[in-house]
Amino acid sequence: MSVKDPRIDVYISSSTDFAKPVLLHLRKIIHKACPGVEETVKWNMPYFMYKGILCSMASFKSHCAFTLWKGNLLKDPEKILDVNREKAMGQFGRITTVRDLPSEKILITYIQEAMRLNDDNVRAPANGEKERK
Repeated sequence: MSVKDPRIDVYISSSTDFAKPVLLHLRKIIHKACPGVEETVKWNMPYFMYKGILCSMASFKSHCAFTLWKGNLLKDPEKILDVNREKAMGQFGRITTVRDLPSEKILITYIQEAMRLNDDNVRAPANGEKERK
């Protein structure tokens, strides 16, 4: 059973107007992909825990970011992950609208692969390590 953290409700409601639908959409998809996910706040941002850190999201003045904690290790059949994070903090670039995100089906696939890495106790790569297995 998933656990929601009221601090994330506050985070979303305090975000700029463009960010609210993006953050709500991401939160809904994360919970759909991982029914056992637990929410928390780390480093002043929403984090989602499943046998360790699974992913995080953040909003800034002009964009949002979505980060899969072990994104460097994910297969990327859609060729959409910015594992070098050249465009933004997360692997999905600067997100300003829900349309900037991949489809719900694709996001769920990536989140569930990240869950499998946590299930298998795969460690996150060391800082700066970019190689994908």
